[in-house]
Amino acid sequence: MREWTVTTSSPSETRELGRLLGQIIEAPTTILLSGELGAGKTCFTQGLGSGLGIPPGEAVTSPSYTLMNQYRGRLDLYHFDLYRLSDPDELVDIDFDEYIYGSGVTVVEWADRFPGLEPEGLQVGISYREGEDRQVMFRTRGEHGEELLAQLARRWREKGECI
Repeated sequence: MREWTVTTSSPSETRELGRLLGQIIEAPTTILLSGELGAGKTCFTQGLGSGLGIPPGEAVTSPSYTLMNQYRGRLDLYHFDLYRLSDPDELVDIDFDEYIYGSGVTVVEWADRFPGLEPEGLQVGISYREGEDRQVMFRTRGEHGEELLAQLARRWREKGECI
């Protein structure tokens, strides 16, 4: 599976999609997030953190001003927000490559601002629909991303069948 699109109907459902993904990640992974301001990128990442076992009392928030927040779970979560950066050299200044090719799960909000980013993993685009509905489109990058996406789509379908 190279691409999969799902519609979520609420912030809690967007979080649940992220949580399911976090539960199945077993190896270092990079997730490149794109979407308009307020589309649900951080909401998705909060769910991912929950699935990775980040303690419920530790709030996963957007690192808009700090550029990166780190959380400890089953795998470390490195949450980047590149909105305030404009030059690829700034990525070197923050040792970005050490994280995306490191040993944890790296989530990059506003990844589309840097089209040269091409690590293996998943690209996730979140867009507005009517009301609180969001369209979440996944694209794989590499074999690892394909395996993850196939597992996620299967678990999401199974979840829907149980409702």
